[in-house]
Amino acid sequence: MTHIPRLVLAAPASGSGKTTVATGLMAAFAERGMAVSGHKVGPDYIDPGYHALVTGRPGRNLDAYLCGPERVAPLFLHGAAGAELAVVEGVMGLFDGASGLGETGSTAQVAKVLRAPVVLVVDASSQSRSVAALVHGFASWDTGVRLAGVILNKVGSARHEALLREALEESGVPVLGALLRKPQVSAPSRHLGLVPVAERRAEAVDAASALAAQVRAGVDLDAVLALARSAPPLPDTPWEPPVVRSPARRPVVAVAGGAAFTFAYTEHTELLRAAGADVVPFDPLRDERLPEGTSGVVIGGGFPEVYGPELSANSRLREAVARFSGPVAAECAGLLYLGRELDGLPMCGVLDVSARMTGRLTLGYREAVALEESVLAVPGTRVRGHEFHRTTTEPGAGPRPAWGMTRPERRVEGFVREQVHASYLHVHWAAEPGLAQRFVERCAAWSPPAG
Repeated sequence: MTHIPRLVLAAPASGSGKTTVATGLMAAFAERGMAVSGHKVGPDYIDPGYHALVTGRPGRNLDAYLCGPERVAPLFLHGAAGAELAVVEGVMGLFDGASGLGETGSTAQVAKVLRAPVVLVVDASSQSRSVAALVHGFASWDTGVRLAGVILNKVGSARHEALLREALEESGVPVLGALLRKPQVSAPSRHLGLVPVAERRAEAVDAASALAAQVRAGVDLDAVLALARSAPPLPDTPWEPPVVRSPARRPVVAVAGGAAFTFAYTEHTELLRAAGADVVPFDPLRDERLPEGTSGVVIGGGFPEVYGPELSANSRLREAVARFSGPVAAECAGLLYLGRELDGLPMCGVLDVSARMTGRLTLGYREAVALEESVLAVPGTRVRGHEFHRTTTEPGAGPRPAWGMTRPERRVEGFVREQVHASYLHVHWAAEPGLAQRFVERCAAWSPPAG
């Protein structure tokens, strides 16, 4: 049995302020000298960056759809090991999950699996007495969810706060705090959500400090901590990346990072290392060559469309990637970078693919099966993944497609070419550790061509 004080920050709907309140709470407790662990429900890559900024620990995702509900608690215990407090930020509205699959993938499901009390962050900007009906409805909808407190957000004035607190007195759900509207400490957004920390670190540090001060002033931190400590011990065993027999040599796996490639699950690096790789980061915006001794390249998601001119201008690295003949695994932004061009700007040209920005958001959970032998998977490997982009590629799949999508619609997607696997599909490797193991094996077996 493992006891980690924990709570889940949820909301009635997106846009209520979960990220700002969760980040402010983490920052405030970290300033007390506590070891705080931040977690995010769902496939979001950006919010965990803010969690990591204020806690000094890697941000972690908890996704019952991608990884299965049976892995949620083990992954939580792995990520929160040694923490004195864990704060789990929810996704969308409390009961919203994967379309058509009930509570699967929802914040409510994760809260029940973790046996964690839930604090509801309510956007109170356009209501007074009605807040009591809203909170009562959320508290009574699913008795398996322990809604144990409310934080009122975007409160207009002291008078407004008094009206809200009076209305909530009979709800049975305590008010743990009230935060006045202060737009100067909110994070900027763009077409895929908040701007990542890696792109605005200095501003983000200042904003986090302001958020911590706002939370200290408006939230009863002692009551929040007592609530977190009321969560019972968890009987689960912490997840650990499976350690496999080390290859004859430890291959260097270069993992793209920097401001243009910020979408990555922490567990992916842990899995690569456990499989026997030496993981070395590189920044396609700044580095002119791949790391010394590179035997494999992983290029995850991010915002190449925002940094297209800079990525294109780094012709030395583009040429180095084009010359590299070892294993390459690319997701979403990585696919765009490997293509021939992006919005007319030259990219690496590894794949004969043209990409462009569109006004259409492609978003949602997917189920897929590997159609081709590749550096990641054998044919028939089934995965769950997530798509999240406003770009499109022409063609949308190659002669050897990476995946056959089986949900929500049937189509082929992605590219397998020699040692390259590239696709829009984001997959959480903790659910399928064999992907990382196979990739490292292929990297260890590869030798650069003579001359």
